[in-house]
Amino acid sequence: MEWIKEPWPWYVAGPLIGLMVPTLYFVANKPFGLSSSLKHICAACLPGNVPFFKYDWKKESWNILFVVGILLGGTITQIFLSDREPVQISLSTHDALVNLGISDFSSLFPSDLFNWKNLFTLQGLVFIILGGFMVGFGSRYAGGCTSGHAITGLSNFQLSSLVAVAGFFIGGLVITYFLLPLLLN
Repeated sequence: MEWIKEPWPWYVAGPLIGLMVPTLYFVANKPFGLSSSLKHICAACLPGNVPFFKYDWKKESWNILFVVGILLGGTITQIFLSDREPVQISLSTHDALVNLGISDFSSLFPSDLFNWKNLFTLQGLVFIILGGFMVGFGSRYAGGCTSGHAITGLSNFQLSSLVAVAGFFIGGLVITYFLLPLLLN
């Protein structure tokens, strides 16, 4: 059972993730992606006359179940398969983050940045609220999330997905090397 607790190499994990695309197409005739699930949840839960949410969301309930499966899988993994060791990052990344004032590497998200106390500060507003809004807005504006574009769109040779994925990476580099140091100082 120890093998499942260890990080899997990219050449195993990548193809397994990639196989989700043809599996969903062959089994259910559905594209892989997660951002549309929020739309389906809103359509199911929000009463009202918002035209955007007026469609038969029950035809897309598989997407909601897919997200529930991801949440359950993540929860089971965290509870039963986590080794409770700090997140493994490179020494240069560790040193760069320490120089920016981040010292807690015990979880996926540094509690120095993501905590309830920090939520009500300008820094927390930018990281948590504005960052979350930008991810949601960007997913809707780009016509899909990173997983949908990078896995499904690129495997279908869609130029728009190539542009979106390039934009995601460029945006990540700009945030990491330029904006993050400004916000943490």
